[in-house]
Amino acid sequence: MSRQTSKGGPCGRPVDLAGILRHFLSPDVFRQAHAAAPPPGRSDVRWTLHPLLLALIFSCWAAGDGPDERSAAARAFFLTHFHHKRRQPGKTPEGFSLALARLPCCVLRAFARALRRRLAALLAPFWAVDGFVPFGCDGTRLARPRTAEPERHLGHDEVSDAPPQVWLTAVVHLRLGILWSWILGKPDASEREHLRRLLPTLPAGSLVVTDAGYQGYEMMAATSAAGVSALMRVSSQTLFYLVDGPVDLGAWSDGLVRWWPGAARSAGLPPLLVRLMRASGSTGKSVVWMASDVLEPSRPPLEAAGRFYRMRWESEGFFRTYKRALNKVKLTHRTVKLVHREAEGSLLGVQPLLAMGAWAVAASGKAGGAPCSPAKVLGEVRYEMDGDPRKVKRRGRFLDRPRRCVRDRGPRNGPKVRRPWPKRKDHKPPKPPKLREMTGKVKALFDKRLRRETLREP
Repeated sequence: MSRQTSKGGPCGRPVDLAGILRHFLSPDVFRQAHAAAPPPGRSDVRWTLHPLLLALIFSCWAAGDGPDERSAAARAFFLTHFHHKRRQPGKTPEGFSLALARLPCCVLRAFARALRRRLAALLAPFWAVDGFVPFGCDGTRLARPRTAEPERHLGHDEVSDAPPQVWLTAVVHLRLGILWSWILGKPDASEREHLRRLLPTLPAGSLVVTDAGYQGYEMMAATSAAGVSALMRVSSQTLFYLVDGPVDLGAWSDGLVRWWPGAARSAGLPPLLVRLMRASGSTGKSVVWMASDVLEPSRPPLEAAGRFYRMRWESEGFFRTYKRALNKVKLTHRTVKLVHREAEGSLLGVQPLLAMGAWAVAASGKAGGAPCSPAKVLGEVRYEMDGDPRKVKRRGRFLDRPRRCVRDRGPRNGPKVRRPWPKRKDHKPPKPPKLREMTGKVKALFDKRLRRETLREP
């Protein structure tokens, strides 16, 4: 494959794949990773940090039937486009795996933090919606081979005989569909605890949109304490107390309520004043109840809140891209060290892939109106990585092709599910939350707390 130049187009914007990658993976991003890395050890190590990180990202994009074939394609692409009279990296897939196993996970996390700051600087003009930066959070399980070490460390479900698994919780930007931050854990990890640990990674002005699995007093209090806003779906598991007199639940649309469960009262925690909204689903056949700590009725209005919740499906779309387009339904390595590094590296790879597509589409003036198609962008990247000299060359610059990689927005004519999956349960919409008036001991406890807070005021 002939080497492309990294000359910029109009206004100095990079137009080829190598130039766009250097635009996103700037030298400062690698400096942060080098700062977190331990001092180099043996002088005969062929895989230094810079080629190792790039090859790890490229192996996530490469087309191949196995990890050895993908790592070979990643090494070839690195030598063609990013090797500048340096010492060549190792040639064997085994050496790449050994170098990856020696790499501390803290280096990968430092690289991810630096890349988030870079993405925030490049995509800031395109990521706000109605005054908020919307993010969605969800989780999934990743399977891995049945070997003794992962079953011992990651756990084995003897009831269902499921393979060893890793739990992935990911935060996704809902307008651009970009992976923002993530955390890995055991298959029985708590999604809510993962989200609490990911809240510090969110920028100012963020709005976290979640489904009913994240509803909870502690979760709402944690988002408020982190300085971000929350919009979570609630169900009959949640009890709210009315601020005013009795109301008809069927006529409720938007109003303020108090959230004060028994565990919070016993712990001496104050009640939360939240905004309870009722919106129609995307098809108009279902009703969605949402709670938010943004109390102003105009920020966001009820219609915008419903639109934010419909945007939450970008989180599901990310998992589809990660599992199907990148073939990460099942991890391939056979040791715990390599399993975690494979998962972290694949997530580091999908992040700039989605960012490149979203940046190209948004820069063409289609931000928000025509979301990027990750599968099409991946196809264009794999075409550029293909080193076959007999391939048919495509016309135009690489940057112009991702700009056309938009999703099909036409109406759906067929069923959403092609075939019923075995053991899959039919989805049942959550029931409405419970609305009650404060009476008895709860009312007396609230009045006592209110009098105490009033006396404290100067």
